[in-house]
Amino acid sequence: MTDCEHLTGAGDPSPRTTEGCEECLRTGMRWVHLRRCLDCGHIGCCDSSPGRHSTAHFRETGHPVIASFEPGETWRWCFVDEMLG
Repeated sequence: MTDCEHLTGAGDPSPRTTEGCEECLRTGMRWVHLRRCLDCGHIGCCDSSPGRHSTAHFRETGHPVIASFEPGETWRWCFVDEMLG
């Protein structure tokens, strides 16, 4: 298994909101689970949600690593290397 420099170098920014997925809140959509961008703190919904806003945020910004924003979950995911950390 190789190391992922994105995961090892990821930051820990404060969430931009704690209310839910930023885009879903603006549009009135619902989400399933929340993810936090470890580059800028964007809160987006997971790929099981209709909006898939965390993945859309990665595609728009190139910010590579998200973390679960669900209570009790501590995993992180690198979109670039497709690795869990």
